[in-house]
Amino acid sequence: MCQLPESLDELVGTTSGTVTLPRHIDWGPHYEYDLADEADLFLMYERVIREAQSTADLSAYLSTDLLPRHWTGLFLPTPARAAWQARFPELAPAAAAA
Repeated sequence: MCQLPESLDELVGTTSGTVTLPRHIDWGPHYEYDLADEADLFLMYERVIREAQSTADLSAYLSTDLLPRHWTGLFLPTPARAAWQARFPELAPAAAAA
């Protein structure tokens, strides 16, 4: 089961610059994610959501400002997307379009 924060307000990660994820989240070759590059942002958010081992990981690397704006563009496993949208209905595509 994926990790979920209690509230989206807990997500206080950076919204600009570059980020290097820790090995327990991103075990591939060393890679810096440029948050100004949408493809990098999506890839980093997908990895964090799939691989976070604690809510502290989510808080450190995701942002309450960026996540809702980019949610529908993230490629996530169906169970992870469903769990997040069940806890945070505002992330569901119908809510985002309203």
